[in-house]
Amino acid sequence: MSTTISSPAVRSRSSLDLDADASSLYRYWGAHVLKDGVRFAVWAPNAKEVSVICDGNGWTPGRDWLHSSNTGVWSGLIAGMPAGCRYKFAIRAQNGALLEKADPVAFYSEMRPQTASIVWNLRNFEWHDDEWQKKRAETDWLRAPVSIYEVHLGSWKRPDDDRTYLSYRELAHHLAAYAVEMGYTHIQLMPVTEHPFDGSWGYQTTGYFSPTSRFGTPDDFQYFVDHLHQNGLGVLLDWVPGHFPTDGHGLAAFDGTCLYEHADPRRGFHPDWNTLIFNYGRREVSEFLVSSARFWCDVYHIDGIRVDAVASMLYLDYSRDSGQWIPNQYGGRENLEAIEFLRRMNCVLHADFPGIMTIAEESTAWPGVSRPVYTGGLGFTMKWDMGWMNDSLRFMRREPVHRRFHLNDLTFRSVYAFSENFVLPLSHDEVVHGKKSLLSQMSGDTWQQFANLRLMLSCQFATPGKKLQFMGTEIGQWTEWNHDSEIDWTLRQFDSHEGIRRMLCDLNRLYRNEPALYDADTRPEGFQWIVGDDTQNCVAAWERHSAPNQAMNENHSANEKQTGPEKQLGPEKLRVAEKQTVIVVCNLTPVPRTDYRIGVPIPGFYQEIFNSDAQWYGGTSVGNRGGVYSKNTASHGRSQSITIVAPPLAVCMFRIVSADTVLTPPRT
Repeated sequence: MSTTISSPAVRSRSSLDLDADASSLYRYWGAHVLKDGVRFAVWAPNAKEVSVICDGNGWTPGRDWLHSSNTGVWSGLIAGMPAGCRYKFAIRAQNGALLEKADPVAFYSEMRPQTASIVWNLRNFEWHDDEWQKKRAETDWLRAPVSIYEVHLGSWKRPDDDRTYLSYRELAHHLAAYAVEMGYTHIQLMPVTEHPFDGSWGYQTTGYFSPTSRFGTPDDFQYFVDHLHQNGLGVLLDWVPGHFPTDGHGLAAFDGTCLYEHADPRRGFHPDWNTLIFNYGRREVSEFLVSSARFWCDVYHIDGIRVDAVASMLYLDYSRDSGQWIPNQYGGRENLEAIEFLRRMNCVLHADFPGIMTIAEESTAWPGVSRPVYTGGLGFTMKWDMGWMNDSLRFMRREPVHRRFHLNDLTFRSVYAFSENFVLPLSHDEVVHGKKSLLSQMSGDTWQQFANLRLMLSCQFATPGKKLQFMGTEIGQWTEWNHDSEIDWTLRQFDSHEGIRRMLCDLNRLYRNEPALYDADTRPEGFQWIVGDDTQNCVAAWERHSAPNQAMNENHSANEKQTGPEKQLGPEKLRVAEKQTVIVVCNLTPVPRTDYRIGVPIPGFYQEIFNSDAQWYGGTSVGNRGGVYSKNTASHGRSQSITIVAPPLAVCMFRIVSADTVLTPPRT
């Protein structure tokens, strides 16, 4: 299967009908390799003249002219121009100034600090991911396990030789093997769109159609995605339509006027990042961005995009004081043009690429971010739950002796947990700018810090919502993330650090194998509190449920194949309940709680399927010897209960093995 990106030659046109081709501008704008040369097209409606400057003409303006059209698109063919040739557009502004601009729709770019675009043919790569694409299209990700490993390619792993970076192809093999071992379902890449400044981590984008040349060519990036797909891993791309940098070769004042940005700084300048804001109300600009999002799904088979800083797009007064912003036509603070852009983007992507995910980083209580457009929502598949992240970290920084007074940090999420389809993020933003690493943010002595990190990560997997961890979390880095070096892989030689990684491996597999932990992730019937107000012991407990009837046949088959402790129950055939249930118990203090009673929904044997205090993970090995039987003793509003040991600073999970009457305990 090869990439099929059409070229202007198919339509023999120099302009563009936005109504017909709006979401695929990359098929017409940019540099397209044809049999008789390279055809160029660029939108510069206010330019006096436009020519191509390149390796082939000595970078001399006026030798290779482009011709204008009534749509503001300049185009032309340069015969004999080879792929790999460097080029820019020389644009004469109305005031006579000559601007040298990189191609806004360049498919490949020079390695920074050089800024030229490079002619590239995107139709050469042969894909081998048909099986993945078919599986993706058939998957409802809201009812499937989604565990995301967020990666910055430049600092995940560095080469042993004198090179600065591994290539896309090298990273493909290293990263796929590692992520499969860890049990993740998806890789999320911090922006790989071309950017001039390493320290922006890709969030100040200049190449909206160009994978960064730091790690190789566009073909190499296609190989990267293809290889991950062949290993069963989805690829999500961090994408930044909220702002762009002021670099002279980029989009700023592109044809001598504020073409992509607003002229008025109250709408066109972002005070937080010293960047420019797109004019979403200009049709060509909004479709340029929609086309960029579509491009990555189309040409690079990306499985979804995480849209950065959505809140900054939605609010006209974002990070602005009174008098520094302009209300909308109704006098409100909502950016109506940005809202329409986001809705259109989501409609286009979900219609054209079944099974892809769009995920919003939206930090406010804007309603309906992950609800369909036809119901008034923005149309995203999911939204990052920044409230969960902030509340959890604030709680885990507290000394355990004080936690009993702050259980609401953990329970408050129940108020809004199902108002959106949430991802629970522990991202790069939590380990930079002086915040310290996650391990270093945990309270207590060294033992407690490790136990607290295991506790928080286990709670993340036991809480409704999809999962995301940033690279380095899995080995308990002591230091903040540094984009100029690699993860401190040497920590794996220490059991305490490697124990966290082992635990996350097991959590990922448990999460993927237990429908109760993912099937009703976004629905209230998937969660029920058992204990949420035990301030005396500082213990919390809840139930996770799969949706009724969803997994009965699969789970029956799984039970038939069981070789674990439940086979010791005797010859009785296990009856599979209509819905699966997992009981989660969290001891939020370093004091073990013995004989702790938990109300449970039905009688049976409750197998302990996870314990974050296991010695294998670096814990103290306090636990329940494989499980406990329920008793006819009422507790927490339930007629049945179990009595357990809750290990210190730990999470235990129990699965109902039998829904029948209580069986005789196995012989020891």
